[in-house]
Amino acid sequence: MVSGEKPPPSKAKPWNPYAAECPTRLVLDRIGDKWTVLLLDLLESKPVRFNRLKREVEGLTQKMLSQTLKSLERDGLVARQAFATVPVTVEYSVTPLGKTLQASVESLRRWAEQHIQEVLHAQNKYDGRRSD
Repeated sequence: MVSGEKPPPSKAKPWNPYAAECPTRLVLDRIGDKWTVLLLDLLESKPVRFNRLKREVEGLTQKMLSQTLKSLERDGLVARQAFATVPVTVEYSVTPLGKTLQASVESLRRWAEQHIQEVLHAQNKYDGRRSD
């Protein structure tokens, strides 16, 4: 199959993410990861260098950034491009497949920003009941 080509439609029964062995759970785990959401959002508009990603996302270690980017690249959501400079410059960008996920990721981030006060209030209320 040529890069960028869609795989042929499957003749198998539909995937069931509620089944323990379903591979869609791997994708859901990846999408549900906070680093994935933040990185895909940062990569939305243009390629970004590794070190800039590291600076932009507070609390993200170099090791976790590297692991997350490798996983996203393996899943076909992010592309890595190295440039022959000293030291080597590496940029990451969202692939066409990753762009299909972009709106959902942005919606998750936006929802978190818009509703964090309500969530914090609910947590405080819950924690107040638990300490009695």
